[in-house]
Amino acid sequence: MTIETHVASLLPEGKQWEMVWHDEFDGDALDLNKWSYRLHLMQHRHETFAEEGAELDGKGNLLLKLIKKNGHFYSPHLQTGCNYLDRPGEQYGASKFTWPVAKIEKPKFQHKYGYYEIRCKLPAQPGWWAAFWLQSPVIGSTLDPARSGVEVDIMENFTRDGIVSHNNHWNGYGADHKSASSGERKVTQGDFHVYGLDWSKDGYVYYIDGRESWRCPGPVSDCEQFILISTECMGYRDGDSPSEELKKAVLPDCFTVDYVRVFDEV
Repeated sequence: MTIETHVASLLPEGKQWEMVWHDEFDGDALDLNKWSYRLHLMQHRHETFAEEGAELDGKGNLLLKLIKKNGHFYSPHLQTGCNYLDRPGEQYGASKFTWPVAKIEKPKFQHKYGYYEIRCKLPAQPGWWAAFWLQSPVIGSTLDPARSGVEVDIMENFTRDGIVSHNNHWNGYGADHKSASSGERKVTQGDFHVYGLDWSKDGYVYYIDGRESWRCPGPVSDCEQFILISTECMGYRDGDSPSEELKKAVLPDCFTVDYVRVFDEV
């Protein structure tokens, strides 16, 4: 299969676009030259971020699967780069001190500005969430979001009623954290939908199925950011067991992705 055999992108009108990166998820295995498994969150190994469960179905789709083992749930979390604070730091020589930043890894893909698009179908079972977003490798390192970046949630879905949202976060995740949200947007559950973001110096414009769904004027990141397609099992941030909703999940279930594409304005 080639990009010509997939559904065409729903590009914002009034601009000329050129594709600069994409994954159509053809073939029989995830392209690890493009994606890595995210395993850590805020310097801790997240117990439910799995290094498995991201599979191609042979029909041009990526399946991020919900996994259950020994009463616990797991799911994959993919990224094209990494946040420098996600992984634990390293010991400083032979001293008792620890440098808070892990060894810097070269990103597989980072980009600034442009149009970012995913075509996907949301999970069907309760208790886990799916998202398509952009992250800065140095978010929160300064209180200037232009320099340190903005978490840009192009699509987040927490419930099984077709409710999605767009959200931005900046200045890290501590006392200085700030955010903005679109509020709830409704799509039909069980169908494929297209979610897009036009990121420019003038702000962020979000789209669902080719129609504008939210505008956020800023603050605007002026640094390269990486892409994430993520899932997460609920309950484990607050404890070591699944949420009551997640316990109701009937497997198999998956977050299905047709493609991810990035375009530059020309």
